[in-house]
Amino acid sequence: MSTQNVKLHKGSLLVSEPMMVDNYFKRSVVIITEKSETGFVGFILNKVVDMKINEALNHFENFNHHLYFGGPVQRDNIFYIHTKGEVISGSTKIQNGLYWGGDFEKVAEMVKNNLLQESDIKFFIGYSGWEPGQLEGELESESWIVSEANVDNVMSDNYKNLWGNVLKTMGNEFALLSNFPEHPQLN
Repeated sequence: MSTQNVKLHKGSLLVSEPMMVDNYFKRSVVIITEKSETGFVGFILNKVVDMKINEALNHFENFNHHLYFGGPVQRDNIFYIHTKGEVISGSTKIQNGLYWGGDFEKVAEMVKNNLLQESDIKFFIGYSGWEPGQLEGELESESWIVSEANVDNVMSDNYKNLWGNVLKTMGNEFALLSNFPEHPQLN
């Protein structure tokens, strides 16, 4: 199940291997949103925090949706990915139908006017980042399984089952991993 020869790009999903014990990335699914000479940027799609977005941003009082933990970098900032790149100027395209960032004032206006649903946008505290060569090293040590993102998986609110669901879409070899117990020593 080696992923050493996989080319990472915007829109790649990183699925943590079942035995990963890292507190941040255990059983996580990360979407890569940027690849550059300075490394990679991504967001964990299946870890929520104990706060809703309307508790973090006062002017979002009617937007009572999940706030996700995007990763351990810049945990004092809020980021977002969305499906409204044609409306939110300054958005960066990840792949067809999926964007990150953009004009925050436009997002706030759309939230105020009930023009955004939870399936349109996800908010994150922090992000996941890798310096040049770091993520490639993690792939060589088989810490991650690489898949392609699709908008439905990325924007799904079924975060509790996302890790297993993505593995199941990757074929029988990976579907078996989705049943691997989280604590095998307890079996």
